[in-house]
Amino acid sequence: MSFITKPKVAHPQLPRNELQLTVRDYEGAMSTLCAGCGHDSITGAIMQAAFELSIPPHRMAKLSGIGCSSKTPAYFASASHGFNTVHGRMPSVATGANAANQDLQYIGVSGDGDTLSIGLGQFLHAVRRNLNMLYLIENNGVYGLTKGQFSASADVGSRAKKGEANQQPPIDPALTLLATGATFIARSFSGDRQQLVPLIKAGMKHRGFAVIDVISPCVTFNDHEGSTKSYEFTRKHSMTAIYTDFVPPAKEIRADYEAGQAMPVQMHDGSQIVLRKADGAYDPTDRVAAFEYIQRHQKAGEIVTGLLYIDETKPDMHELANTPAGPLAALPFAKVCPGKKTLASIQSRFR
Repeated sequence: MSFITKPKVAHPQLPRNELQLTVRDYEGAMSTLCAGCGHDSITGAIMQAAFELSIPPHRMAKLSGIGCSSKTPAYFASASHGFNTVHGRMPSVATGANAANQDLQYIGVSGDGDTLSIGLGQFLHAVRRNLNMLYLIENNGVYGLTKGQFSASADVGSRAKKGEANQQPPIDPALTLLATGATFIARSFSGDRQQLVPLIKAGMKHRGFAVIDVISPCVTFNDHEGSTKSYEFTRKHSMTAIYTDFVPPAKEIRADYEAGQAMPVQMHDGSQIVLRKADGAYDPTDRVAAFEYIQRHQKAGEIVTGLLYIDETKPDMHELANTPAGPLAALPFAKVCPGKKTLASIQSRFR
């Protein structure tokens, strides 16, 4: 379906922001993800947040790695800058781009596999540098692009497409970020736009590395071995003229609950997770208390959502490196190439 052009029809009374743009001006290409995928809900939340903040699309820079999640940047802000990197290397490319031009609004979209497995080292060094960007983890617990293998965030006991149970403990992004000095940590659910949009807006405005772990259900890899309606069983017992897949459409899972409350949410495969929205007494500036709060509810089988931790006092990468203001490409030649004497002075420090 990727060859189909998205219609440009829009209602004339759509609300406009300070730039006189509608939310449709923040759209991208037509999504080729499975119907009901939580990732598309996240795309909608990103568009809504950018629209409400009146961010010019051409001042946005989208980056991603490899995976279903990394297709997301194609689906919003088509007028923006974009770079699809290799697996797990998006934080390094984002660091280089940010170092060269700090005036853009950087948005990184990654998955649990891309971030917590092959890209974990790159990810943590972006945390360490306090890179000024919004980093979204579209967390579905599987490698959706390669047929649903467990990712590093899969819970113990989770069953794969073939019915195998995961025996390895997951890497919790929020706890990992708390332990490594991140300055903005949040978690949400793809179907809770009421919570997700404000978190994305806050992350975009944060000076430093803002990470939002978004639980995003995969609708495709819930058919397991033993089902006579599964793809595998059908392929083994039919005469196939042409190999095609059909993923039945599923409804978007939505969640609407108040701060301080816990809410069970049923996934497409019938399994259930319990979300708990942090209450008004929760202090997101206390790293130790945040760690204890998340672990306590984790032991109770609950996933805490909301702004989990924020530190606005830590300097970002540009402050630490004392870089000049504005894009490097806009600096005068004398600043970029100060001459032989300056170069000799720098070299003398290392002799």
